[in-house]
Amino acid sequence: MKRLPTKKYLKTVDYALQNRLAGESIYPFYASYKVTHKCNLRCSFCNVWMEDTPDLKKDDVFKVIDNIANSSIVVLSLEGGDPLVRKDLGEILEYAYQKPFTLFFTTNGHLLDKRPMEEFGKHIDYLHISIDEGHDNLEFFDRLEEFQSYGPEICIQTVVTKDTMPDLEKKVKRVHEVNARTVVMPACHLDGTDDFYPDPKKFEKEIIRLKKIYKNTITTPSGFLDNINKSHGCSTSSIIIDSDGGLFYPCRTVGQRLFDLTKGSLMDFLRSEEAKKARQWMNDCDRCCGWYQYFATDVFASPRSIMSSLSPYLFK
Repeated sequence: MKRLPTKKYLKTVDYALQNRLAGESIYPFYASYKVTHKCNLRCSFCNVWMEDTPDLKKDDVFKVIDNIANSSIVVLSLEGGDPLVRKDLGEILEYAYQKPFTLFFTTNGHLLDKRPMEEFGKHIDYLHISIDEGHDNLEFFDRLEEFQSYGPEICIQTVVTKDTMPDLEKKVKRVHEVNARTVVMPACHLDGTDDFYPDPKKFEKEIIRLKKIYKNTITTPSGFLDNINKSHGCSTSSIIIDSDGGLFYPCRTVGQRLFDLTKGSLMDFLRSEEAKKARQWMNDCDRCCGWYQYFATDVFASPRSIMSSLSPYLFK
C-alpha cells in the first residue's frame, strides 16, 4: 500500500475532530464510486444492475476523482456493477492511484482472466474480490494464490445470507490458509430485492467465534457488529457515488440525489444547510438495513473499532 502525504493524515485527524465537536459526521472518510452500473451478473441480493444509470466518459470520471481527492475522503473504493467491464479502466486506475487516498478496487472476479491484472495491480492498493454463492464463483477460493500474484494485497469480500451462514467457516478457513484477509458482510435487504438478511445477533455471534479461531483474517470491525444490533447505527462518515457522478445523500436508503460531483465542490456541499438537513434524515431513519458501508465506518471515530478492522493487516 502506498504511503499518503503527511498533510493528508493531519487533515484527516482535523476533520475527525471537527466531526466530534459538531456531534455529527459532516466530513466522510470513505467513498465508494460505482464507475459503472453495468455488470455481467444478476445477483439476487443486489439492485445496482437493475438501475439504468449511465456511465460518465473518462474525462468526467477524472473530475469526480479530483473532487474526491480534494475532500476529506482518505479511502476510495472503485466499484460497480463490475468495473472490469469498462474498457478505459486501466487509465482510470492509473489516474486515481496518483491521488492522496488509499485505493480499493472491487470486482466479482468473473472477468479477471480477460484483463491485464498484473498491470492493473500496479495502480491498486487493495484488491477486493467478491466470492460467495450469490456471485456464483465459489471455485475462486481454489485460486487465491493466483490472485495474490497480481501484486496488491487481496481481501475476499463475502456476502452472507440467512441460508449461507452455516457455510461461512470453510470460506474463512481457506482465506486464513493463504494468509489473506476477508471482510464478511450480511446481505442487506435492498429495495427491489428479496429479503436474505441474516439474523444480526446470530451473525455477530458467528463472526466473533470465527475471529477467535482464525486470528487476523476477518476485517469486519467490532463496531459494525455492535451497530447492526442497535436501533440506529449508521453514519454519514461514508458516501456512495453513482456511475453518473450523482451523490445520494445521506445514503442510498433514505437519501435523495442532492449533488453532482462533476460540478462544484463536494466539501462545499457537505458544509451546506441542505446537507445538514439530509443528515437529519439519517438520524430519524428507523430502518436498520445493515448496509455494511454505512454501519461499519465508525472505525474512523472509535479506537476499539479501528483496531478491530486494522489488526488483521498489522499482525498478519
